Amino acid sequence: MQDNKETPDRKRERLRQKELKRNPTVSLNDAFNRANSGSLVDLLGSIGWKGTGLLILVLIMGVIIASIFFK
Repeated sequence: MQDNKETPDRKRERLRQKELKRNPTVSLNDAFNRANSGSLVDLLGSIGWKGTGLLILVLIMGVIIASIFFK
């Protein structure tokens, strides 16, 4: 059921989420391209929870490796 009083912001967000679900590989590419001019919130919102977890894991591994090599 569609709300007739849907604000333009909510409609835009709903359409964006629908597109992200329909085309996940483009959303990942868009997230990294948006990171050049956008914010961290935009990046994490676009890549989803799996991508966010992977990004955090890579950052943690990078810190561990850097601490081993650069003592």
